[in-house]
Amino acid sequence: MKGDLFSHEHMVQPAQAPGMTVENSKCIRYAVNGEMLARQGAMVAYRGNLQFERKGQGVGGMLKRAVTGEGLPLMAVRGQGEAWFAHEAQSVFVVQVDPGDEFTVNGRNVLCFDASLSYRIATVKGAGISGGGLFNSVFSGQGNLGLVCEGTPLVIPVSPQYPVYVDTDAIVGWTAGLDTSLHRSQSIGSMLRGGSGEAVQLMLQGQGYVVVRPSEATPQKTQQH
Repeated sequence: MKGDLFSHEHMVQPAQAPGMTVENSKCIRYAVNGEMLARQGAMVAYRGNLQFERKGQGVGGMLKRAVTGEGLPLMAVRGQGEAWFAHEAQSVFVVQVDPGDEFTVNGRNVLCFDASLSYRIATVKGAGISGGGLFNSVFSGQGNLGLVCEGTPLVIPVSPQYPVYVDTDAIVGWTAGLDTSLHRSQSIGSMLRGGSGEAVQLMLQGQGYVVVRPSEATPQKTQQH
């Protein structure tokens, strides 16, 4: 076959090593040699001897599902082979977590991750966060974490002198060393999303980085995840 579709740009090449790699801007490839974890429904293709198993409530657990009405069901992928993961043609990124690191991420942005990573549920004190932002998953250990994001994310440095305020529906995640709290701003409420009245932002203080997506979750879209 000939044509642009069959050019080197689109053609999958053999995996160079086990584990997670970015296949293209919208898809992550995982060369499985043992076990890995991914969100259910995110696998778009695979080859080799792989088995797929549901993992119950997954990231966010029963607590998040009970409180917010949503969760992120996971699946375990075991065996030897290759699998490709994507979600609604969103942009994909890989975060490397090293021993001593922690990365807090909104469950809706998790695509896949190494089985060597562990996660726990953390909460932001207060109320009023929509889009599932109140309960987040904190990843630690050693391994790679594959994320999805609508559009190209912003990575904003946070310092003790310059705290950062983020729309609660646009937050993707943040690094260790940051303290979070809800900040209510009456003055700019009418300037956000065409609304009026009180607006709520997530305030991050300390030393680290916060990742923000250039769009905001809508209640309809959040329920679909």
